[in-house]
Amino acid sequence: MLNKEYRGLAEINGPLIVVEGIEGVGFDELVEVITPNNQRRKGRVLQISEDKAIVQVFEGTSGLSINQTRVKFLNHPMELSLSRDILGRVFNGVGEPIDGGDEIFSSRKYNINGNPINPYARKYPRNYIQTGISAIDGLMTLIRGQKLPIFSGNGLPHNRLAAQIARQARLGNGDEEFAVVFVAMGIKHDDADFFIRSFEESGVLQNVVIYLNLADDPAVERIIAPRVGLTAAEYLAFELGMHILVIMTDMTNYSEALRELSSRRGEVPSRKGYPGYLYSDLASLYERAGMIKGRPGSITQLPILTMPNDDITHPVPDLTGYITEGQIVLERELDQRGIYPPINILPSLSRLMKDGIGEGYTRADHPNISSQLYASYSYVQDVKALASVIGEDELSELDQTYLEFGRQFEEKFLGQGNDENRDIEQTLDLAWEVISTIPATELDRVSEEEIERYYRK
Repeated sequence: MLNKEYRGLAEINGPLIVVEGIEGVGFDELVEVITPNNQRRKGRVLQISEDKAIVQVFEGTSGLSINQTRVKFLNHPMELSLSRDILGRVFNGVGEPIDGGDEIFSSRKYNINGNPINPYARKYPRNYIQTGISAIDGLMTLIRGQKLPIFSGNGLPHNRLAAQIARQARLGNGDEEFAVVFVAMGIKHDDADFFIRSFEESGVLQNVVIYLNLADDPAVERIIAPRVGLTAAEYLAFELGMHILVIMTDMTNYSEALRELSSRRGEVPSRKGYPGYLYSDLASLYERAGMIKGRPGSITQLPILTMPNDDITHPVPDLTGYITEGQIVLERELDQRGIYPPINILPSLSRLMKDGIGEGYTRADHPNISSQLYASYSYVQDVKALASVIGEDELSELDQTYLEFGRQFEEKFLGQGNDENRDIEQTLDLAWEVISTIPATELDRVSEEEIERYYRK
């Protein structure tokens, strides 16, 4: 079919243009927009209504003219060239190299919208991914094929944590190939430089693919970036048989770009101005994680989102929680006390953790000691509340022992260095070390055999 070219626009509205008099144009079709001075920009069809098409222009609409701009419809959705050579490279949000390297060439191009995994074809996630972070590996273990978001707030060190996980992550067992796809949306230039420098200096860049959409890049590019990154992950996982960890930051920036586009299209807003289809749109990204029966490889997602005003009921974290399999919550109060990473373990959980830990995966005592840490640290919060009323000196000797456990747990187990990479044995040994602050008679979630073997008298 011939490419269809039209001259003149009906309307320009921010990053959107309206083309009238169209025929045979499809939703999500790739578009080439030719400016009056013959510059070429990419776009895609967002909406079709009778003989009109609304097109989002990735590089923005500045310099376009209502009468002289030409629009060419290319008869196919946005596609990406992929090969193993993408490893170690840095691209912009639409998959173009920005590291000075060559273009990626391949015999086949891949539709960035992907295909949802048939639920019947899904393989149940097993085995764990070791992040080197004790709080995550010990208490909310990341399982291959899982989607486990990090809920953060403005000013909290989620970028440091994301970079550390990308540097340290590896398969818990097995010698299969592993790589990281890192997608950044709407981030500042200094954050982008930090990520690239962090990966280069640690020597892991050759095993990472980076897609960067900066804060001053067009907002519409933010809508494309995670789809480009996930398409690359699907290629590496399901065609090359690799196990891929996809880190996406910041999903709130993505959602705000979606809200901006929805507003410009005149759609009826839902909660806090977000479009009513925010849930299904986020699900179309998150559900691209998983494993497929009969295929090697897996895609594990670690999306990061900042909660406006630290509000966990905000639409973005709220809907994300419905779609994903747990969450890791960063807490401001821990951060203010200098504890890094400031993970609040009580509202955090990994719903698939039970299926990838224990004997044959991590260590036989892992399920019980993690349960005991949760229970004991939960009681510490009750003791702190009581101490705030009657004073710490008036607490019983046992309650004061629990307070000491709480301090050691936060400082020794939760707290660790920015470059400290703990394996699962170190994490579990450390868990027993801090729980040994409490009398053995108080430990009701672990077996007597485990106490005999691991408890430090």
